[in-house]
Formats: sequence, structure tokens, C-alpha cells
Amino acid sequence: MKTTTTRLAFAFLTTLVAVGATIAMAPAAQAQVVGVDVRIGNAPPPPRYEVAPPPRHGYVWAPGYWAWDGHRHVWAAGHWEHLHRGYARYEPAHWQPGPGGGWYFVPGHWVR
Repeated sequence: MKTTTTRLAFAFLTTLVAVGATIAMAPAAQAQVVGVDVRIGNAPPPPRYEVAPPPRHGYVWAPGYWAWDGHRHVWAAGHWEHLHRGYARYEPAHWQPGPGGGWYFVPGHWVR
């Protein structure tokens, strides 16, 4: 009985050490910034008219825009953006004509 208990304890400890070593050797997770440019050949439709809601303390209204779903333009409704201290203003999402033709999407972002 003592021999069986000792073997089980040894096997358990060996397994713990192996698992611990595997975890210790695993690479640390790293943050990665990935950018995606969207360029399409056809212009987006004219913006839809949205009534901006009354001002809300600590937020800025981001108007809606035409998003591209891979096949066609779809309307993304306006939403509230939480104010970011140290930034001068919020630049809403928009499309702009690109050099050499086509249209480029510029996501909404904060400007210092």
C-alpha cells in the first residue's frame, strides 16, 4: 500500500512539474495592432439625415456613416462617443476619394 501511494504521489508531482514547465516556456501574449484599409471603386451614397440627440455631459455625438460590408454599403447609425481627455476633437468616420481613383474609408477617431 505504501509503495502504491508513493508511486501515485511521484506520478502526480512529475505531472505537475511537466505542466508547469510547459506553461513557463509558453510565449507571453503580446498586443498587436492590425490595420485594415478599405478601398472600393464606387462612391458611397449621400449621408442620411439623422437628428442629433440633445447634448450629453461627457460625450460627443458621432454621426452615422455608410459602412462597407464586403458587398455593398450599409448604414451605421450615429452613436455616443465618451470624451477623451487630452484630445481636441472627434473626427467622424467618413469616405474620401483616393489618389488614382476609388474611395477610402477613414474610421472615426480622436484628434489631439
